[in-house]
Amino acid sequence: MQTAQKPDIVLKRAIAASIVGNTLEWYDFFLYATAAALVFGDVFFPVGTDPLMNTLASFAGYAVGFAARPLGGLIFGHVGDRVGRKASLFWTLAIMGISTFLIGLLPSYARIGIAAPAALVVLRILQGIAAGGEWGGGVLLITENASRKRAGFFGALSQTGVGLGFVLSSFAFYLARQLSPEDFMNWGWRLPFLVSIAIFAVGIYIRLRVNETSDFAHAETVQGVDHAPLATVLREHPKELLVGIGARLAETCGSHLFVTFALAFGKVVGVPVDILVLGVTLGMLVDSLMMPVFGWLSDLFGRRRVYAGGAVAMALFAYPFFLLLSSGSTPLVLLAFVLGNGLCHAAMIGVQPAMFSELFPARVRYSGLAMAHEVSSLVVGLSPVIATALYAHYRDPVPVAGFLVGVCAISLLALAILPMRPRADRDCSA
Repeated sequence: MQTAQKPDIVLKRAIAASIVGNTLEWYDFFLYATAAALVFGDVFFPVGTDPLMNTLASFAGYAVGFAARPLGGLIFGHVGDRVGRKASLFWTLAIMGISTFLIGLLPSYARIGIAAPAALVVLRILQGIAAGGEWGGGVLLITENASRKRAGFFGALSQTGVGLGFVLSSFAFYLARQLSPEDFMNWGWRLPFLVSIAIFAVGIYIRLRVNETSDFAHAETVQGVDHAPLATVLREHPKELLVGIGARLAETCGSHLFVTFALAFGKVVGVPVDILVLGVTLGMLVDSLMMPVFGWLSDLFGRRRVYAGGAVAMALFAYPFFLLLSSGSTPLVLLAFVLGNGLCHAAMIGVQPAMFSELFPARVRYSGLAMAHEVSSLVVGLSPVIATALYAHYRDPVPVAGFLVGVCAISLLALAILPMRPRADRDCSA
Protein backbone atom coordinates (compact mmCIF):
# COMPACT_ATOMS: atom_id res chain seq x y z
CA MET A 1 0.00 0.00 0.00
CA GLN A 2 2.80 2.41 0.84
CA THR A 3 4.54 1.61 -2.43
CA ALA A 4 1.38 2.45 -4.39
CA GLN A 5 1.03 5.78 -2.62
CA LYS A 6 4.62 6.83 -2.99
CA PRO A 7 4.36 8.23 -6.56
CA ASP A 8 1.40 10.37 -5.50
CA ILE A 9 3.29 11.71 -2.50
CA VAL A 10 6.32 12.50 -4.67
CA LEU A 11 4.11 14.26 -7.22
CA LYS A 12 2.35 16.33 -4.55
CA ARG A 13 5.67 17.45 -3.10
CA ALA A 14 6.95 18.26 -6.57
CA ILE A 15 3.84 20.32 -7.34
CA ALA A 16 4.12 22.26 -4.08
CA ALA A 17 7.84 22.90 -4.55
CA SER A 18 7.40 23.95 -8.16
CA ILE A 19 4.47 26.31 -7.57
CA VAL A 20 5.87 27.94 -4.44
CA GLY A 21 9.40 28.15 -5.81
CA ASN A 22 8.27 29.54 -9.16
CA THR A 23 6.00 32.06 -7.46
CA LEU A 24 8.85 33.38 -5.35
CA GLU A 25 11.33 33.34 -8.23
CA TRP A 26 9.05 35.20 -10.61
CA TYR A 27 7.94 37.64 -7.92
CA ASP A 28 11.56 38.78 -7.88
CA PHE A 29 11.94 38.83 -11.65
CA PHE A 30 8.72 40.72 -12.32
CA LEU A 31 9.46 43.36 -9.73
CA TYR A 32 11.97 44.73 -12.19
CA ALA A 33 9.39 44.75 -15.00
CA THR A 34 6.95 46.84 -12.96
CA ALA A 35 9.67 49.16 -11.67
CA ALA A 36 11.07 49.58 -15.19
CA ALA A 37 7.71 50.90 -16.38
CA LEU A 38 6.92 53.06 -13.34
CA VAL A 39 10.12 54.06 -11.53
CA PHE A 40 13.50 53.25 -13.04
CA GLY A 41 13.26 55.70 -15.93
CA ASP A 42 13.35 58.60 -13.44
CA VAL A 43 15.58 57.05 -10.76
CA PHE A 44 18.30 55.39 -12.84
CA PHE A 45 17.91 56.56 -16.48
CA PRO A 46 17.17 60.33 -16.56
CA VAL A 47 17.94 60.99 -20.23
CA GLY A 48 15.70 63.98 -20.98
CA THR A 49 12.34 65.63 -20.50
CA ASP A 50 10.28 63.17 -22.60
CA PRO A 51 9.02 60.41 -20.26
CA LEU A 52 8.86 58.00 -23.21
CA MET A 53 12.63 58.40 -23.71
CA ASN A 54 13.28 57.69 -20.02
CA THR A 55 11.04 54.64 -20.23
CA LEU A 56 12.78 53.49 -23.42
CA ALA A 57 16.16 53.61 -21.66
CA SER A 58 14.67 51.76 -18.69
CA PHE A 59 13.25 49.05 -20.96
CA ALA A 60 16.67 48.67 -22.56
CA GLY A 61 17.95 47.67 -19.12
CA TYR A 62 14.93 45.39 -18.80
CA ALA A 63 15.85 43.70 -22.08
CA VAL A 64 19.38 42.94 -20.84
CA GLY A 65 17.89 40.45 -18.38
CA PHE A 66 16.35 38.57 -21.29
CA ALA A 67 19.65 38.60 -23.16
CA ALA A 68 21.17 36.78 -20.18
CA ARG A 69 18.45 34.13 -19.98
CA PRO A 70 19.89 31.80 -22.67
CA LEU A 71 23.15 31.80 -20.70
CA GLY A 72 21.18 30.75 -17.62
CA GLY A 73 19.41 28.07 -19.64
CA LEU A 74 22.76 26.76 -20.88
CA ILE A 75 24.39 26.73 -17.43
CA PHE A 76 21.53 25.33 -15.40
CA GLY A 77 20.30 23.03 -18.16
CA HIS A 78 23.76 21.47 -18.08
CA VAL A 79 23.68 21.22 -14.29
CA GLY A 80 20.13 19.84 -14.33
CA ASP A 81 20.94 17.11 -16.87
CA ARG A 82 24.24 16.13 -15.28
CA VAL A 83 23.74 16.63 -11.53
CA GLY A 84 19.96 16.76 -11.18
CA ARG A 85 16.95 19.04 -11.32
CA LYS A 86 17.03 19.72 -7.57
CA ALA A 87 20.57 21.12 -7.48
CA SER A 88 19.88 23.41 -10.41
CA LEU A 89 16.72 24.82 -8.87
CA PHE A 90 18.47 25.57 -5.58
CA TRP A 91 20.99 27.84 -7.29
CA THR A 92 18.52 29.61 -9.55
CA LEU A 93 16.47 30.69 -6.54
CA ALA A 94 19.54 31.73 -4.53
CA ILE A 95 20.92 33.93 -7.31
CA MET A 96 17.54 35.53 -7.97
CA GLY A 97 16.84 36.27 -4.31
CA ILE A 98 20.18 37.92 -3.59
CA SER A 99 20.15 39.99 -6.79
CA THR A 100 16.66 41.32 -6.14
CA PHE A 101 17.50 42.31 -2.57
CA LEU A 102 20.55 44.23 -3.75
CA ILE A 103 18.48 46.17 -6.32
CA GLY A 104 16.47 47.53 -3.40
CA LEU A 105 19.69 48.94 -1.88
CA LEU A 106 21.09 50.65 -5.00
CA PRO A 107 21.70 54.42 -4.81
CA SER A 108 20.05 56.50 -7.52
CA TYR A 109 21.65 58.15 -10.55
CA ALA A 110 21.40 61.50 -8.75
CA ARG A 111 23.66 60.17 -5.96
CA ILE A 112 26.36 58.15 -7.71
CA GLY A 113 25.92 58.94 -11.39
CA ILE A 114 26.53 56.36 -14.11
CA ALA A 115 27.53 53.72 -11.52
CA ALA A 116 23.87 53.40 -10.52
CA PRO A 117 22.45 52.20 -13.87
CA ALA A 118 25.62 50.14 -14.45
CA ALA A 119 25.12 48.26 -11.16
CA LEU A 120 21.42 47.86 -11.91
CA VAL A 121 22.21 46.28 -15.28
CA VAL A 122 24.69 43.84 -13.67
CA LEU A 123 22.07 42.73 -11.15
CA ARG A 124 19.51 42.44 -13.95
CA ILE A 125 21.91 40.15 -15.81
CA LEU A 126 22.14 37.92 -12.73
CA GLN A 127 18.34 37.90 -12.52
CA GLY A 128 18.21 36.86 -16.16
CA ILE A 129 20.68 34.02 -15.64
CA ALA A 130 18.64 32.72 -12.71
CA ALA A 131 15.33 33.02 -14.58
CA GLY A 132 16.86 31.27 -17.58
CA GLY A 133 17.55 28.17 -15.50
CA GLU A 134 14.38 28.29 -13.43
CA TRP A 135 11.62 27.70 -15.94
CA GLY A 136 12.79 24.36 -17.30
CA GLY A 137 13.57 22.96 -13.87
CA GLY A 138 10.28 24.04 -12.38
CA VAL A 139 8.41 22.46 -15.27
CA LEU A 140 10.33 19.17 -15.13
CA LEU A 141 9.87 18.90 -11.39
CA ILE A 142 6.20 18.19 -12.15
CA THR A 143 6.03 16.77 -15.69
CA GLU A 144 8.71 14.16 -15.00
CA ASN A 145 6.71 12.86 -12.05
CA ALA A 146 3.29 13.00 -13.74
CA SER A 147 1.54 10.44 -15.95
CA ARG A 148 1.35 11.08 -19.67
CA LYS A 149 -2.46 11.29 -19.61
CA ARG A 150 -2.49 14.18 -17.14
CA ALA A 151 0.82 15.86 -17.98
CA GLY A 152 -0.96 18.86 -19.48
CA PHE A 153 -2.97 19.61 -16.36
CA PHE A 154 -0.22 18.96 -13.84
CA GLY A 155 2.43 20.67 -15.96
CA ALA A 156 0.30 23.80 -16.16
CA LEU A 157 0.33 24.01 -12.37
CA SER A 158 4.03 24.87 -12.55
CA GLN A 159 3.10 27.89 -14.68
CA THR A 160 0.66 29.22 -12.14
CA GLY A 161 3.70 30.22 -10.12
CA VAL A 162 4.71 32.58 -12.93
CA GLY A 163 1.33 34.31 -12.87
CA LEU A 164 1.09 34.38 -9.10
CA GLY A 165 4.61 35.84 -8.91
CA PHE A 166 3.46 38.72 -11.07
CA VAL A 167 0.31 39.15 -9.00
CA LEU A 168 2.39 39.41 -5.83
CA SER A 169 4.88 41.83 -7.37
CA SER A 170 2.11 44.04 -8.74
CA PHE A 171 0.26 43.97 -5.43
CA ALA A 172 3.48 44.85 -3.59
CA PHE A 173 3.88 47.91 -5.82
CA TYR A 174 0.23 48.78 -5.39
CA LEU A 175 0.70 48.85 -1.62
CA ALA A 176 3.91 50.85 -1.93
CA ARG A 177 2.10 53.42 -4.06
CA GLN A 178 -0.26 54.15 -1.21
CA LEU A 179 2.58 56.27 0.17
CA SER A 180 2.81 59.89 -0.92
CA PRO A 181 4.29 60.32 -4.44
CA GLU A 182 7.46 61.83 -2.94
CA ASP A 183 7.98 59.02 -0.44
CA PHE A 184 7.26 56.39 -3.07
CA MET A 185 9.87 57.77 -5.48
CA ASN A 186 12.43 58.43 -2.75
CA TRP A 187 12.29 55.11 -0.90
CA GLY A 188 8.90 53.40 -1.08
CA TRP A 189 9.62 51.60 -4.38
CA ARG A 190 12.51 49.81 -2.66
CA LEU A 191 10.34 47.99 -0.13
CA PRO A 192 9.03 45.23 -2.49
CA PHE A 193 12.65 44.46 -3.42
CA LEU A 194 13.91 44.37 0.16
CA VAL A 195 11.19 42.07 1.51
CA SER A 196 12.22 39.50 -1.10
CA ILE A 197 15.03 38.34 1.19
CA ALA A 198 12.46 36.81 3.56
CA ILE A 199 10.62 35.24 0.62
CA PHE A 200 13.92 33.85 -0.63
CA ALA A 201 14.55 32.07 2.68
CA VAL A 202 11.16 30.36 2.52
CA GLY A 203 11.75 29.27 -1.06
CA ILE A 204 15.16 27.77 -0.29
CA TYR A 205 13.68 25.77 2.60
CA ILE A 206 10.99 24.32 0.33
CA ARG A 207 13.37 23.53 -2.51
CA LEU A 208 15.72 21.61 -0.22
CA ARG A 209 12.92 19.24 0.82
CA VAL A 210 11.89 18.11 -2.66
CA ASN A 211 12.98 14.78 -4.19
CA GLU A 212 14.74 14.30 -7.52
CA THR A 213 12.37 13.62 -10.45
CA SER A 214 11.51 10.05 -11.40
CA ASP A 215 12.50 10.45 -15.05
CA PHE A 216 15.94 11.86 -14.23
CA ALA A 217 16.62 9.15 -11.67
CA HIS A 218 15.58 6.47 -14.18
CA ALA A 219 17.65 7.96 -17.01
CA GLU A 220 20.70 8.26 -14.74
CA THR A 221 20.38 4.60 -13.69
CA VAL A 222 19.49 3.01 -17.03
CA GLN A 223 21.25 5.20 -19.60
CA GLY A 224 23.82 7.12 -17.61
CA VAL A 225 24.45 10.86 -17.58
CA ASP A 226 25.01 12.70 -20.85
CA HIS A 227 28.22 14.67 -20.31
CA ALA A 228 27.45 17.22 -23.06
CA PRO A 229 23.63 17.52 -23.11
CA LEU A 230 23.46 20.76 -25.09
CA ALA A 231 25.76 19.35 -27.77
CA THR A 232 23.47 16.33 -28.00
CA VAL A 233 20.43 18.58 -28.37
CA LEU A 234 22.09 20.58 -31.15
CA ARG A 235 23.27 17.45 -32.93
CA GLU A 236 20.25 15.17 -32.57
CA HIS A 237 17.28 17.49 -31.96
CA PRO A 238 17.87 20.76 -33.89
CA LYS A 239 14.38 20.76 -35.43
CA GLU A 240 12.69 20.36 -32.06
CA LEU A 241 14.80 23.19 -30.65
CA LEU A 242 14.05 25.62 -33.48
CA VAL A 243 10.35 24.81 -33.56
CA GLY A 244 10.11 25.20 -29.78
CA ILE A 245 11.72 28.64 -30.05
CA GLY A 246 9.29 29.71 -32.75
CA ALA A 247 6.23 28.33 -31.00
CA ARG A 248 6.95 30.32 -27.84
CA LEU A 249 7.36 33.72 -29.50
CA ALA A 250 3.66 34.62 -29.52
CA GLU A 251 3.13 33.72 -25.87
CA THR A 252 6.02 35.65 -24.43
CA CYS A 253 5.83 38.65 -26.78
CA GLY A 254 2.12 39.01 -26.08
CA SER A 255 2.74 38.78 -22.36
CA HIS A 256 5.33 41.55 -22.38
CA LEU A 257 3.18 43.83 -24.50
CA PHE A 258 0.00 43.13 -22.52
CA VAL A 259 1.81 43.76 -19.24
CA THR A 260 5.09 45.69 -19.35
CA PHE A 261 4.50 47.91 -22.39
CA ALA A 262 0.84 48.29 -21.42
CA LEU A 263 1.88 50.01 -18.20
CA ALA A 264 3.91 52.58 -20.10
CA PHE A 265 1.25 52.99 -22.81
CA GLY A 266 -1.46 53.40 -20.21
CA LYS A 267 0.47 56.18 -18.46
CA VAL A 268 0.86 58.06 -21.75
CA VAL A 269 -2.85 57.87 -22.63
CA GLY A 270 -3.86 59.02 -19.16
CA VAL A 271 -4.90 55.87 -17.34
CA PRO A 272 -4.22 56.27 -13.59
CA VAL A 273 -1.25 54.18 -12.51
CA ASP A 274 -3.21 52.51 -9.72
CA ILE A 275 -5.80 51.33 -12.26
CA LEU A 276 -3.04 49.97 -14.49
CA VAL A 277 -1.43 48.06 -11.64
CA LEU A 278 -4.83 46.74 -10.56
CA GLY A 279 -5.54 45.66 -14.13
CA VAL A 280 -2.25 43.81 -14.43
CA THR A 281 -2.81 42.13 -11.08
CA LEU A 282 -6.36 41.06 -11.99
CA GLY A 283 -5.31 39.90 -15.45
CA MET A 284 -2.43 37.79 -14.15
CA LEU A 285 -4.61 36.33 -11.41
CA VAL A 286 -7.13 35.15 -14.01
CA ASP A 287 -4.17 33.98 -16.11
CA SER A 288 -2.96 31.77 -13.25
CA LEU A 289 -6.41 30.32 -12.68
CA MET A 290 -6.94 29.54 -16.36
CA MET A 291 -3.55 27.89 -17.02
CA PRO A 292 -4.57 24.50 -15.53
CA VAL A 293 -7.84 24.68 -17.46
CA PHE A 294 -6.03 24.99 -20.77
CA GLY A 295 -3.50 22.37 -19.69
CA TRP A 296 -6.41 20.01 -18.99
CA LEU A 297 -7.96 20.84 -22.37
CA SER A 298 -4.65 19.94 -24.03
CA ASP A 299 -4.86 16.50 -22.38
CA LEU A 300 -8.27 16.06 -24.03
CA PHE A 301 -7.85 17.72 -27.43
CA GLY A 302 -4.11 17.86 -28.03
CA ARG A 303 -1.34 20.35 -27.25
CA ARG A 304 -1.10 21.81 -30.75
CA ARG A 305 -4.79 22.68 -31.13
CA VAL A 306 -5.13 24.47 -27.80
CA TYR A 307 -1.85 26.34 -28.21
CA ALA A 308 -2.72 27.43 -31.75
CA GLY A 309 -6.09 28.66 -30.53
CA GLY A 310 -4.32 30.92 -28.05
CA ALA A 311 -1.98 32.31 -30.72
CA VAL A 312 -4.90 33.10 -33.07
CA ALA A 313 -6.86 34.74 -30.25
CA MET A 314 -3.86 36.90 -29.29
CA ALA A 315 -3.39 38.06 -32.89
CA LEU A 316 -7.07 38.98 -33.17
CA PHE A 317 -7.06 40.80 -29.83
CA ALA A 318 -3.84 42.77 -30.41
CA TYR A 319 -5.45 46.00 -31.61
CA PRO A 320 -8.68 45.80 -29.52
CA PHE A 321 -6.46 45.51 -26.42
CA PHE A 322 -5.01 48.98 -26.98
CA LEU A 323 -8.41 50.42 -27.91
CA LEU A 324 -9.82 49.22 -24.59
CA LEU A 325 -6.79 50.52 -22.73
CA SER A 326 -7.14 54.01 -24.22
CA SER A 327 -10.92 54.15 -23.79
CA GLY A 328 -10.80 56.08 -20.52
CA SER A 329 -13.20 53.59 -18.93
CA THR A 330 -11.93 51.72 -15.88
CA PRO A 331 -14.08 48.60 -16.52
CA LEU A 332 -12.85 48.42 -20.12
CA VAL A 333 -9.24 48.84 -19.04
CA LEU A 334 -9.62 45.98 -16.58
CA LEU A 335 -11.38 43.88 -19.23
CA ALA A 336 -8.44 44.39 -21.59
CA PHE A 337 -6.01 42.90 -19.09
CA VAL A 338 -8.32 40.02 -18.19
CA LEU A 339 -8.94 38.99 -21.80
CA GLY A 340 -5.39 39.54 -23.00
CA ASN A 341 -3.68 37.70 -20.18
CA GLY A 342 -6.39 35.51 -18.71
CA LEU A 343 -7.48 33.95 -22.01
CA CYS A 344 -5.12 34.60 -24.94
CA HIS A 345 -1.91 34.21 -22.96
CA ALA A 346 -3.14 31.47 -20.62
CA ALA A 347 -4.12 29.25 -23.56
CA MET A 348 -0.48 29.10 -24.62
CA ILE A 349 1.50 29.22 -21.41
CA GLY A 350 -0.73 26.59 -19.80
CA VAL A 351 0.11 24.11 -22.56
CA GLN A 352 3.83 24.87 -22.85
CA PRO A 353 5.19 22.65 -20.04
CA ALA A 354 3.76 19.39 -21.37
CA MET A 355 4.22 20.30 -25.03
CA PHE A 356 7.88 21.30 -24.66
CA SER A 357 8.69 18.39 -22.31
CA GLU A 358 7.48 15.97 -24.97
CA LEU A 359 9.98 17.34 -27.49
CA PHE A 360 13.13 15.96 -25.84
CA PRO A 361 14.27 12.69 -24.20
CA ALA A 362 14.98 12.77 -20.44
CA ARG A 363 18.79 12.63 -20.67
CA VAL A 364 18.91 16.04 -22.38
CA ARG A 365 15.42 17.33 -21.57
CA TYR A 366 16.45 20.13 -19.19
CA SER A 367 18.97 21.55 -21.70
CA GLY A 368 16.58 21.26 -24.64
CA LEU A 369 13.66 22.70 -22.72
CA ALA A 370 15.68 25.57 -21.27
CA MET A 371 17.30 26.59 -24.54
CA ALA A 372 14.06 26.49 -26.53
CA HIS A 373 12.39 28.60 -23.87
CA GLU A 374 15.21 31.07 -23.23
CA VAL A 375 16.46 31.72 -26.74
CA SER A 376 12.95 32.88 -27.56
CA SER A 377 13.14 35.11 -24.48
CA LEU A 378 16.27 36.68 -25.95
CA VAL A 379 14.35 37.54 -29.10
CA VAL A 380 11.20 38.91 -27.49
CA GLY A 381 12.91 40.51 -24.51
CA LEU A 382 13.27 43.44 -26.86
CA SER A 383 9.53 43.57 -27.50
CA PRO A 384 8.78 46.35 -24.96
CA VAL A 385 11.69 48.34 -26.45
CA ILE A 386 10.40 47.77 -30.00
CA ALA A 387 6.83 48.59 -29.00
CA THR A 388 7.87 51.76 -27.16
CA ALA A 389 10.01 52.89 -30.10
CA LEU A 390 7.15 52.24 -32.55
CA TYR A 391 4.68 54.15 -30.42
CA ALA A 392 7.13 56.99 -29.78
CA HIS A 393 7.60 57.40 -33.53
CA TYR A 394 4.04 56.93 -34.79
CA ARG A 395 2.07 57.91 -31.65
CA ASP A 396 -0.42 55.23 -32.69
CA PRO A 397 -0.87 51.68 -31.32
CA VAL A 398 -1.57 50.19 -34.79
CA PRO A 399 2.12 49.47 -35.58
CA VAL A 400 2.51 47.89 -32.13
CA ALA A 401 -0.48 45.64 -32.75
CA GLY A 402 0.88 44.78 -36.20
CA PHE A 403 4.18 43.76 -34.63
CA LEU A 404 2.38 41.34 -32.30
CA VAL A 405 0.31 39.89 -35.16
CA GLY A 406 3.51 39.17 -37.08
CA VAL A 407 5.02 37.37 -34.11
CA CYS A 408 1.86 35.27 -33.70
CA ALA A 409 2.10 34.28 -37.36
CA ILE A 410 5.63 32.95 -36.78
CA SER A 411 4.42 30.83 -33.86
CA LEU A 412 1.55 29.41 -35.88
CA LEU A 413 4.02 28.43 -38.61
CA ALA A 414 6.18 26.69 -36.01
CA LEU A 415 3.16 24.83 -34.63
CA ALA A 416 2.31 23.60 -38.12
CA ILE A 417 5.59 21.66 -38.28
CA LEU A 418 5.91 20.87 -34.58
CA PRO A 419 7.25 17.31 -34.10
CA MET A 420 5.60 15.67 -31.11
CA ARG A 421 7.36 12.92 -29.14
CA PRO A 422 4.83 11.50 -26.65
CA ARG A 423 6.67 10.53 -23.48
CA ALA A 424 5.81 7.04 -22.35
CA ASP A 425 5.52 6.96 -18.58
CA ARG A 426 8.98 6.41 -17.08
CA ASP A 427 10.37 5.56 -20.55
CA CYS A 428 13.19 8.07 -20.76
CA SER A 429 14.18 7.16 -24.27
CA ALA A 430 10.85 8.33 -25.65
